[in-house]
Amino acid sequence: MQSNPIHDVVANEFANVNTHILSQLKSDIPLIEQIGYYIISNGGKRLRPLMVLLSARACGYKEPEKNTNNNNMIRLATIIEFIHTATLLHDDVVDESDMRRGKKTANEEWGNAPSVLVGDFLYSRAFQIMVEVGSMRCMQILSETTNIISEGEVQQLINCGDPNTTEESYLKVIQYKTAKLFEGAALCGAVIAQASEQDSSAMAKYGMHVGTAFQLIDDVMDYTSTAEEMGKSVGDDLAEGKPTLPLIHVMKYGSDAAKHRVKEAIINGGLEHMEQIIKDVSESGAIEYTQKKAEEQATLACNAIAHLPESTYKTALIELAKASVKRKS
Repeated sequence: MQSNPIHDVVANEFANVNTHILSQLKSDIPLIEQIGYYIISNGGKRLRPLMVLLSARACGYKEPEKNTNNNNMIRLATIIEFIHTATLLHDDVVDESDMRRGKKTANEEWGNAPSVLVGDFLYSRAFQIMVEVGSMRCMQILSETTNIISEGEVQQLINCGDPNTTEESYLKVIQYKTAKLFEGAALCGAVIAQASEQDSSAMAKYGMHVGTAFQLIDDVMDYTSTAEEMGKSVGDDLAEGKPTLPLIHVMKYGSDAAKHRVKEAIINGGLEHMEQIIKDVSESGAIEYTQKKAEEQATLACNAIAHLPESTYKTALIELAKASVKRKS
């Protein structure tokens, strides 16, 4: 997804973010650098830092003319990627995942303890860079963001194995766990561009809606894509007993036999009936329903920033929202 018009409008900035990310991974502890480089360099779309760049530019951000090393847009994009990567390291330990982006997870390669500790390093380094940015408003946004992400992770853990999880409860989890960082990325971009309160609020809504759409499509892909397309094992959510929206839909509208199979799968986890449950999900209309919900979120995202002045950056943000529901990986 990186060599397309969405990225092209901020190609130079994006390259600077990647350079800055690698420079900020330096540590006197070799294992920290080794694991940090491994997961940061292991593919990934960099959607969240991209959102910082596009949001800032769409709201009129200008770099400091005299000191190119004092670019808060680049710093904030790096911060967002570090927070995201830290959550991935911790998620993979909690979920006992063995593959991400087509390669072994860090916990599979080095073990759980190093993965958790390097995740902690990335969180703390992100907050060090926040101090360099010197924006109390951005620090407020991102400290709240990381706190809410943690709450979402805990609530998801509570929901695992619960076949009575409602759609409302599930949507709250993904808004906390996934969409909140998209929201923070878009909002911080607006803040450093010194956007109006109206435009900043609009960017926050845009990020939240795109992040929600992105996660809903992830849920669809768990039942429609191959391991090669996703870069992770098929059926991971089902194996962990996570009641995602497709399964919640089956529990509400599927046949009695389908409801029983899905209920047992959520309670017990595992992939024993994976093939049949994929069929149950398909026959219940769960894929179409979840896809429609994602498309509604993408439309809300586009509507949120409709009032912004026309620019290549606004166009790229709209295209990013649309792409979030069309992706296959």
